[in-house]
Amino acid sequence: MIILEDLRAKAQWCYGDSSRRALLKTLLTDGTFAMLCYRSMQWCHRRRLAPLAMLANKLNAFFGQCIIGRGAEFGPGFVLIHSQGVVINGSVRGGAHVYIEHQVTIGAEKYVSPRIGDHVFIGAGAKIVGDVAIGDDVRVGANAVVLKDVPPGATVGGIPARILRMRDAEGEPRPSTD
Repeated sequence: MIILEDLRAKAQWCYGDSSRRALLKTLLTDGTFAMLCYRSMQWCHRRRLAPLAMLANKLNAFFGQCIIGRGAEFGPGFVLIHSQGVVINGSVRGGAHVYIEHQVTIGAEKYVSPRIGDHVFIGAGAKIVGDVAIGDDVRVGANAVVLKDVPPGATVGGIPARILRMRDAEGEPRPSTD
C-alpha cells in the first residue's frame, strides 16, 4: 500500500525509524493530513471518481493548507515535511522518495510542468517552474528558483538556482561542472 510507504518514509525522516510508535507519532505531525488527502485524491482520480477527488483536493486546500493538482503523480515515499503553502501543478510527475518542505511551488509554464527524479529533497520556499528535469538524488536549497535542468547528484541553490555541489553515486562529493 503506497500510503503506508509514504508514512514509513516520513517516520524515518522525522524520527529516524519506522516502528509502530514512530508511525503513530507521524500520523499526528504537520503535513501528514495533506499526504493522506493527496493519496486519497490520487486514488479517486485514477478510478474516475471526480467528485470524490475534488472533495479530497478541497479538504487538502482547507485543512492541509496545500494545493496539489488532481493529475499530479508521485511515486512511493512522497513526504510533505510541512504542508503549509505547498502548491503543485496537476501535470507534475515525480519519482519515489520526494521530500518537500513548506512554501514550495512546483508549477507549469506555458502548459509544461517539471519532472522530478527519485530521492529528491526540496527545501522551504523553493520554486521549480516550467520545462525542468530534476535528476535523481538532487537537493534543492531553501528559496532556490530552479528554471533549468538539474543533473543527478547535484545540490542547487540561489536565484536563479545554480549548482553548489555535486555528489557521485555513493554520495561522495565531486567537483562541480558548473
